[in-house]
Amino acid sequence: MTEDSSADVDFSGALQRLREHDPNAAVAKAKEQLDCLDSVTLNIAVTGETGAGKSAFINAFRGLDDDDDNSAPTGITETTKVATMYTHPTKSNVQLWDLPGTGMPNFKADKFLKEVKFETYDLFIIISSERFKENDVFLAKEIQKKQKRFYFVRTKIDNDMRSVAKTRRNFDEQQVLCTIREDCHRNVKELGNPKVFLISSYDLGKYDFHDLVDSLESDLSEYKRFALVQSLPVCSLAMLEKKKKVLEKFIWLAALGSSLGAVIPFPFLSLAIDKMVLVTYLVSCHNALGLNEQSLIKLSERMNKPLSQLKSAIKSPLALAVVDKMAIRPRTAMTKPVKKLDDLLDARFLATSFMNVTEAFRSTYNVLHEALNEMINDMRQVLHAAGLDE
Repeated sequence: MTEDSSADVDFSGALQRLREHDPNAAVAKAKEQLDCLDSVTLNIAVTGETGAGKSAFINAFRGLDDDDDNSAPTGITETTKVATMYTHPTKSNVQLWDLPGTGMPNFKADKFLKEVKFETYDLFIIISSERFKENDVFLAKEIQKKQKRFYFVRTKIDNDMRSVAKTRRNFDEQQVLCTIREDCHRNVKELGNPKVFLISSYDLGKYDFHDLVDSLESDLSEYKRFALVQSLPVCSLAMLEKKKKVLEKFIWLAALGSSLGAVIPFPFLSLAIDKMVLVTYLVSCHNALGLNEQSLIKLSERMNKPLSQLKSAIKSPLALAVVDKMAIRPRTAMTKPVKKLDDLLDARFLATSFMNVTEAFRSTYNVLHEALNEMINDMRQVLHAAGLDE
């Protein structure tokens, strides 16, 4: 199924669809679009010279540390001989590809792109930890010629800041960043002065990572944009707000898709189907917002904050219920009692059946909107506890 400007539809637009079209068809189409959101594949190619930090960038993008299971191997020697795919840990439809380095002698951009199967990728990120070289420019020109998008990313900015701070009495971070940016632009100006994004893979909340994400979003189709934003780690309040806006755009779709049972005349079936779709949507939001166990562990380690301190910031019964539902470890007598997610959803629906699909949609939309706001508020408190609320 092709995309059809789903983000342009809101609560009122969905109600209009129900009034003007066959409810069965409208709900079925919503479910089909939900399936498309989950199945659309986003392929991001990452390349650059040996030692530029490709693997570290891929790991950070997926919310992983360099020594985690399924992380891309890092090192000062070229560790990538062939294009290698790394799947996102919670969004398997988002795939980052570590391509062989571009620093080899007699580099031929057209041959390189043919060997790595150019058509596989939606966009290309070209990485350097110093200045962009001739091969980087050759590659960008060839990608441009083939009408795909490329982005120059200057990594290891944190290393530069530490190095300069040690040698200059009057250290000015903004001035150093300006100098690095100007130097990078000089080396790629023949491409029409493309933007260069300055990034630290070990602190995505600083420098230009948000600007890079904005640029990637603007060049992707709607469903791929949704996949991108869902997959990114929540490294700041700004990233949390970006995720909030994207997730809010599709509440109507989940609400309408979950209303299918309301048009099937069987007792108790509507609520069962509603809950199945609702739970899937809420778990997806929970992961995207960084409230899952693994994301909290990573945030705890990165900010050197006790994991218990971050977990204690999660207050809403619904978010706690999702955590409990996803828990791998069995509950014990010492575990604090948590209401079951299904029970909480039952309680939020005052009636277990609906007279028509419009009533089902209204009720489900309100439940999802309230639930999403609760989880977002919880994540704001988690970021505050981690010291990332500036």
